[in-house]
Amino acid sequence: MRYSPHEYQKFTAEYIEAHPVSAIFLDCGLGKTSITLTAVNDLMFDRFEIHRVLVVAPIRVASYSWPAEIEKWDHLEGLKYSVAVGTAAERLAALKRKADIYLINRENVQWLISESGIPFDFDMVVIDELSSFKNHQTKRFKALMKVRPKVKRIVGLTGTPSSNGLMDLWAEFRLLDMGERLGRFIGQYRTSYFRPDKQNGQVVFSYKPLPGAEKQIYGKISDITISMKSADHLQMPELINSRYTVYLSGKEDSHYADLKKDLVLQLPDGDITAANAASLSGKLSQMANGAIYTDAGETVAIHERKLDALEDIIEAANGKPVLVAYWFRHDLERITERLHKLKIPCSRLDTDSSIRKWNAGEIPVALIHPASAGHGLNLQAGGSTLVWFGLTWSLELYQQTVARLWRQGQQSETVVVQHIITKGTIDERIMKALSEKDTTQAALIDAVKADLKI
Repeated sequence: MRYSPHEYQKFTAEYIEAHPVSAIFLDCGLGKTSITLTAVNDLMFDRFEIHRVLVVAPIRVASYSWPAEIEKWDHLEGLKYSVAVGTAAERLAALKRKADIYLINRENVQWLISESGIPFDFDMVVIDELSSFKNHQTKRFKALMKVRPKVKRIVGLTGTPSSNGLMDLWAEFRLLDMGERLGRFIGQYRTSYFRPDKQNGQVVFSYKPLPGAEKQIYGKISDITISMKSADHLQMPELINSRYTVYLSGKEDSHYADLKKDLVLQLPDGDITAANAASLSGKLSQMANGAIYTDAGETVAIHERKLDALEDIIEAANGKPVLVAYWFRHDLERITERLHKLKIPCSRLDTDSSIRKWNAGEIPVALIHPASAGHGLNLQAGGSTLVWFGLTWSLELYQQTVARLWRQGQQSETVVVQHIITKGTIDERIMKALSEKDTTQAALIDAVKADLKI
């Protein structure tokens, strides 16, 4: 296809070319892959500034999205690529192949640097989904930092740079500019811009930004960062968010309350800490969805309110395809069982074949887990209705899942996102946190405490 970039795409490609270090925060659907490839192509063949590029990305994106973009556009036909995923032998063979761009999944970054034996002579590195390097204690972060001084040019791409708060930005920019803007040490960053929030004695569970910290941090990184929203640059369909509230019967509510009480009694020290808040939140979310796992791994059903609601929503869709996001395995099993009883064809979107069928309109109800619905999946051709059966605390996963349908190329004028919420449960707290974009650990602890009324 002939590449006819939008003005913002030209601007961003030129920005990457002009900045040896750049952070590109672009919403889903704005074409960050084609933009970056255009810049790479110019830097390699017009300006002769680079000769070997490493792209680090989620595995599906490295395997399919980047190669598809390279093969799609006419101006990139001179770029040779090699995909280094699979077994160690397959990865080694791919890295030894002559190419301009080498694509590797982020889980194998440490292997590439520390174990492969391949010299790290990439003069440009592109990190697709910079947010996956927000934890400075991971092996992938430490490995990349080890070779960072060898890299002349680096680009960080993401649509969600700080989905869990401003603390995420330190590691991301430490990797990009080696600590020039936000400091070389996390302690220094915390002291400069945050104060302790939730703590137990000397143990600090979360931090709160100091007044004006957000503006100061953005000011520090602004010289190498550009940020763009889809709605500002594309004719996006209207996004309609709605809630389908379900109500427990007196008996179901009593069962829920008893299980909550049991959870409180199981607390080791009588207080909610960061360590057990996530576990408790998971149990409460399971109950809100209608079932809970026992210690033995068995599923105990509590109610079918969400299943009934989903049935109503699918019926109201009147044949329009519906994408359903679930969180727990028992959600998937119970939804599948209900739909089979109703003789409604459904399929989990977990293979390339199932994704192709969805986009071809062959799957009336598709089931997807937010963790696998992330970066690089185009599902907009298959439908325009998304139902959240079970919610996630992760703002990044939530936004990425919504963006599978609400993106450029969506043929419908509206995208409808329905949230099935169980009244009086932690669902309401999670929904509030997502709408306020406050999915920090502190919000999680507060929500669990509020739901348990302790």
